[in-house]
Amino acid sequence: MNRNRNSRVFCAIDTVDIDLAISIVEEVRDYVAGVKLGLEFFGRHGPNGVRRLLESGASVFLDLKFFDIPNTVAGAVTAVASCRPSLITLHAAGGEDMIKAAVDSNEESALKLGIAPPALLGVTVLTSFGQEDLANIGVKGRVDDQVLRLAELSERSGLDGVVCSAHELRRLRGVCSSNFKLVVPGIRPHGADSNDQKRIMTPYEAIEAGADFLVIGRPITKALNIEHAARDIAGEVEKALDT
Repeated sequence: MNRNRNSRVFCAIDTVDIDLAISIVEEVRDYVAGVKLGLEFFGRHGPNGVRRLLESGASVFLDLKFFDIPNTVAGAVTAVASCRPSLITLHAAGGEDMIKAAVDSNEESALKLGIAPPALLGVTVLTSFGQEDLANIGVKGRVDDQVLRLAELSERSGLDGVVCSAHELRRLRGVCSSNFKLVVPGIRPHGADSNDQKRIMTPYEAIEAGADFLVIGRPITKALNIEHAARDIAGEVEKALDT
């Protein structure tokens, strides 16, 4: 039975091997909302690679984290519209003008293509960042304060949601509207390696804290049995939603 209609999980495909990516899609698609593709995959395969995964039955979250002057980001959003992703990311730190240019471009491109606009998500603070990392780039204050500022800017400027760590979820849920999506990477089931993530949480904890979608890569794609790992995580998410 295909269960992905109600799934809250996007599986991060961190490989440039397109045949491997397709085989992962085939194993996880009954348990996930879609797959997340990042810079490595898109840099190697471009739009044609995205289309191949779409043909294999995956909804695609295109995580390219656009960050440039407003006109350039607007053009980038237009350029990837033909890939028909379900979500696109950009850096919220690009500011209000950049965000609004992306939102306008997204709506115009979708109208021309006759499709629903992809959801645009603002990346707040990368989950690989800790307090010291933020200070090293000149941002004063706590990580969660910066995440809150960027989330409020994102919602005010017309984005559909943000990417944040699970540790900021409860605070964001207190200030953002209920239809503003909170998408959370850095999710690790009990016993999994944290790898390069610093602000992590389990799938159950993140859903309970208010996450709309989880992004999970290596705990699924590096598992001995990929399908079973995806199924177990889907079960943990369902359990959290039922409590």
